[in-house]
Amino acid sequence: MRDLESTNAMWLKGVLFLLIGVSCAALLLLESWSWRNLLLLGLCVWGFCRAYYFAFYVIERWVDPKFKFSGLWHFLVWWWNGKR
Repeated sequence: MRDLESTNAMWLKGVLFLLIGVSCAALLLLESWSWRNLLLLGLCVWGFCRAYYFAFYVIERWVDPKFKFSGLWHFLVWWWNGKR
């Protein structure tokens, strides 16, 4: 798969990801509204975002600074092939 180079396509992709997240959160909260669920959903999203950022930070800084991974799946394939 080639790299996404269009600025407009990149913005569209970001907006679509945001719409997916907001609409899914809204549907979950409409189904079962409570302040507790809102807090837990917010913490869940925040925690996974931080974990994803941390994973790329660790991979970039300590695993292989020269190799650019396009995602965690790409890293896992690289790691699996390197361990054989």
